[in-house]
Amino acid sequence: MRGLSPLFYLYEYPLSLDFCPLASYYLIMNKTTTKNLHLEHPEDMVLTGNLEVLDWFSEPDSFISTKLDGSPSLVWGRNPANGKFFVGTKSVFNKVKIKINHSHEEIDANHEGKVADILHSCLDYLPRTDYIIQGDFIGYGGSDTYRPNTITYVFPEVVTQDIIVAPHTYYIAENDLRDAVAYPMDFAVDDTYFCKFVTPIAEICPYRDDIEDISKFAKQMSTLCEFMTPRKATEIKKVINSYIRKGIEVDEHEIAENYDVDINVLRLWKLVYSIKMDLFFFIEREDDIKCYIEDMQCDHEGYVMNNQFGMLKIVDRYQFSRANFIMEKNWI
Repeated sequence: MRGLSPLFYLYEYPLSLDFCPLASYYLIMNKTTTKNLHLEHPEDMVLTGNLEVLDWFSEPDSFISTKLDGSPSLVWGRNPANGKFFVGTKSVFNKVKIKINHSHEEIDANHEGKVADILHSCLDYLPRTDYIIQGDFIGYGGSDTYRPNTITYVFPEVVTQDIIVAPHTYYIAENDLRDAVAYPMDFAVDDTYFCKFVTPIAEICPYRDDIEDISKFAKQMSTLCEFMTPRKATEIKKVINSYIRKGIEVDEHEIAENYDVDINVLRLWKLVYSIKMDLFFFIEREDDIKCYIEDMQCDHEGYVMNNQFGMLKIVDRYQFSRANFIMEKNWI
């Protein structure tokens, strides 16, 4: 039923930090902000010589959140330009062709197909809030099993709400959504009668001495590198993705020879990738949702860690990213 305006709101419910021996960073004391940019893999940062990622790995004052594999990505909240509630996709942040929807008529004008159907439901059922929030659409209520994109999620019971959304980021924008600044989601979002919010709690041990030691070695290794230009790095990232898509190990010798890049940079990339994979051993999450890629049980898509050195994603690219490349999507 279109045009419904449920009178439910978002509230802040900070969680306890008493999760010894792990320190919970669900509440972050010194939040790092970032413009609305695409989240990068930490290993890709070193291709151009950005070595801050090597400090990012071991920074004890870090906030980590779970990254769910929903589609499409949703943005909703109060439009700072006119004070009205809106829903949309990431296209609300476009610099040129902006698609912000305050009404069902605007959704029909800007979108079509399944994406339009999802946005119509979100306009009806998402609670009104003064925040600007981004999250992933998981599905409609009425089942306990959902595959919005690559991962299949099995909930412990049938979801009774109308829609399921996984919020992960909020924004502050003074005048225009194009100037929005992103903050990690550091508050809980309660379910409403109409909407189930999925926010698995993630924790990371602040004592990561082994990671710090390997990162120091990587810094020494970096002194031997002739780093790439941003344009060249973009090309090489596509080449690396082609190896991951095929499920084969990145061949630094082949890439260095065929694309005229320093082999030491590619060796550093592989070392930083291994550091990222070691980081998974320091992460724990608390939720009762089971995750599968086809018939194989897996973790969530990954995590996002934020600290004074930046906000980057922690994803097993040979598990999730490869499956994401090759599996047929069912929401498009």
